[in-house]
Amino acid sequence: MVTAPEHFWSPRLRRTLAGDCPAPVLLLVEGLAGTGKTGVVQDVVVLAEAAGAGCLRLVCGEPAAPLELPGEGPVLIAVEDVHRADAGELGMIRRLLERPRPGMAFVLTYRPEELADSGLPLGTPPPRYPPAMTVLRHRIRPWNTEEVRRVTAEALGERCTDETVARLHERSGGVAQVVADLLTVLRDSTGQRCTAADVDAAGVPVRLADLSLGRTAGLQPEHRPIVWAAAVLGEPASRDDLVAVSGLGRAVGREALLAALAGAALAESAEGYGIPVPLAGTAVYESVPGPVRQELHSRAAEVLGHRRPVPWAALARHRRAGGRIRGWLRAVEQAAREAADSGRHQEASSLLEDTLASPAVPPGTRARLAPILARSAVVGLRSDQTVRVLTQIVDDAALPAAVRGELRLDLGLLLCNQVGMTERGWQELERAAAELREDRPDLSARAMSALVMPHWPRYPVDVHQGWLQEAAATAEESGDDAARSAVAANRVSLAMSCGDPRAWELAGALPTDTTDPRSRLHAARGLCNAADAAVWLGHPERAQHLLTEGIALSNKSGAPYTEHTALGTRLRLEWVTGRWAGLDNRCEDFVASTAAMPVISADARLVRGLLALAGGEWDAAHSWLAGGDSAPRDETAPPLAAATSGGLIRLALARQELPAAAQEAREAWARARQKGIWAWAADLAPWAVEALARSGAPEEARHMIAEFTAGLESRDAPLAVGALLWSRAALAEAEGRLSDAVPLYGEAAAAYASVPSPYFQALTSEAAGRCALAGTGADDLAGEAPWAVADLIACTRQFTELGAVWDAARTRALLRSHQPAKEAARQPGRPSYGDRLSPREREVAELAGTGLTNREIAMTLHLSPRTVEQHVARAMRKLGTTSRRRLAQLIGTSVSPAPVSKPANGG
Repeated sequence: MVTAPEHFWSPRLRRTLAGDCPAPVLLLVEGLAGTGKTGVVQDVVVLAEAAGAGCLRLVCGEPAAPLELPGEGPVLIAVEDVHRADAGELGMIRRLLERPRPGMAFVLTYRPEELADSGLPLGTPPPRYPPAMTVLRHRIRPWNTEEVRRVTAEALGERCTDETVARLHERSGGVAQVVADLLTVLRDSTGQRCTAADVDAAGVPVRLADLSLGRTAGLQPEHRPIVWAAAVLGEPASRDDLVAVSGLGRAVGREALLAALAGAALAESAEGYGIPVPLAGTAVYESVPGPVRQELHSRAAEVLGHRRPVPWAALARHRRAGGRIRGWLRAVEQAAREAADSGRHQEASSLLEDTLASPAVPPGTRARLAPILARSAVVGLRSDQTVRVLTQIVDDAALPAAVRGELRLDLGLLLCNQVGMTERGWQELERAAAELREDRPDLSARAMSALVMPHWPRYPVDVHQGWLQEAAATAEESGDDAARSAVAANRVSLAMSCGDPRAWELAGALPTDTTDPRSRLHAARGLCNAADAAVWLGHPERAQHLLTEGIALSNKSGAPYTEHTALGTRLRLEWVTGRWAGLDNRCEDFVASTAAMPVISADARLVRGLLALAGGEWDAAHSWLAGGDSAPRDETAPPLAAATSGGLIRLALARQELPAAAQEAREAWARARQKGIWAWAADLAPWAVEALARSGAPEEARHMIAEFTAGLESRDAPLAVGALLWSRAALAEAEGRLSDAVPLYGEAAAAYASVPSPYFQALTSEAAGRCALAGTGADDLAGEAPWAVADLIACTRQFTELGAVWDAARTRALLRSHQPAKEAARQPGRPSYGDRLSPREREVAELAGTGLTNREIAMTLHLSPRTVEQHVARAMRKLGTTSRRRLAQLIGTSVSPAPVSKPANGG
């Protein structure tokens, strides 16, 4: 139980208990069962003990020794569960309250719903309180959502999600004890992420079930159906509705309702009458005999059928439970159409997939309902059950051909978008386009337009362009605005992905202000896909504008799938533009919330892996980029596959695993060549070129650069332009042409600065400085080292601000390795740091804390593994830890770079 330690009544009680105010005080604490009244008593006892006052505590209805008051001084008398007090206990309490001595403080707790006389905790007549006594009342309310969130986060840690909190609050009614009991179960039964389904699976806590069933059983048998009716309805209801569902008739029903309220089996609220805690209704519902339950549902259906507007989803539930199959299916269809038409596609999908999974649905009804499910599922979030249902229906030979083609279209979209089964999805869409060509050209055009999207693996860009021509012609032939909008949206995606300068004009022409909801969905998708492409190209400001508009339109149109893809794009935008603060946590949260949808979570996995690589967490980086939860790169969207390969190549290069780096480079470049959209090679090219050049294959690297150059001709792709310059510089450095590498790296840094992309700018600036320092002394680079040192110091600062721990440490090591020792200015021997970490110890400890091995740290800092081992040992001793992982926490990640002085004489 959790209650606040300070309340409005605390100062008054504290003064009485401390002897500063002799006037007695009474605190009445009321609250529903389980809301935390005992916690308030504990707070007051703490006040009493702190003040040195005496303390007497008793619980009504339990055996207790005779009450003996201290002879003198302040005293607290705490009486719990006054609603259970018998006549003798009430008499004793009343006597103490009516004739208190100075310095007495009383705390009485009770459940208002169980008082014999409503509103009078001490019965009738009420006590005659002395004039000097201060009487206070504290009503404990159920927890609100934020209070539930706080205790849930304490109990579940990172497993706590908004979905968990919302369902806990809904099912518990905010009753503290119920929340605590549910969290006890969830702590031991959930995996990495707690969901609403986990909350439902936790069941009804025993205490709550005993309380609700006991209160129901305490009613006369003829009155219990009024509580059963409330459990069947599952929501607050009016008196007349409850009586009608119970079947008791007006007179007996009225008596039953009054008895249920008096016995606290039901409670009154602003919405009507119902079971006090929603979850308790489950226990009551399950206790009702099956035949009686069916009769109650039938009467509930009659009641709901007369409401206006008709609550079709609830009506469907009652008709099904009441055994009225045809009425159930009619209500399901009405509810699903209403939800889909108003943009509540997740609601429609959930209702229909459950219905269509039933063998009781006849073929004609199945043919009407399945297209509604399919259309809603395409814009909703993943459901494997929907895929299974649609697959079974599509294979039904009795299904009309037009319906089969329509369902195949949506099944293909589901498979490629939500599920990630791209090859099967492509095949289904090709078949749908053919099946629908004659009778439904509008839907045929929709299937073709999906094949225009360039993110399919394995298919060259020419294939998508061919489908675009056919889709556009078919859409015009159909005369359907939604078909034209679908083609227009995917035309934008293809043009933008290719870096076609005309793409911006096409994006501006999308029908964002249309009143047609189907066309509006396509416009929202087109905006979000254009934003995604703009980030890959290197237009972050334009991408942000498209994202803002696209997310708003997706939300307005009820398209959670499109909205979630845009949220993944936003994470990648933050990576590119250097907004890294908290980005690792945002990525992890997004992956957890989209765990069942690998296509949507891929952006977050990529960014999290690249952050780990920059931070020196190399094992974690590999896990995020290529771990068991990652899709194979042959089945991943090409730009994500290329960027992932770029990260893996860089990781292999850092570990000096040149054969592995070269192999990944060749395979990734083959995929890029097959696709033919060279703007998407921006995150791959520099690392692939370096890997091949350092592996003894400079001609292959040169050929890569030539392909990359030709592929970017006339393309609007700023990030790719920077990557091309970087690639040329990397080849020049690998071949020892430092005088060529330095200006090329500088041009690349300028290109990245114009995006802006601060991390890539810092990496290329660091490379320029590295080459300049390496060439110091050569005639063609003489005198360039001073600016290189200044630039490297700026890079170190930039890496540190971003949180790129590994990059910052590497750059500091580079600077130190090129500084001449100022022997004349130094005293003999090592400087003494005592118990403080030296700059080198701090640097080594920081990298050790990220998970790097001694060998990996040695490669980064140009030290021997033995020296690294000694530095780590000294750092652990000075910081008082035996854990390498704890080092980073003890040091802190916001460490200023070690001071670096400029080399003497421009060296």
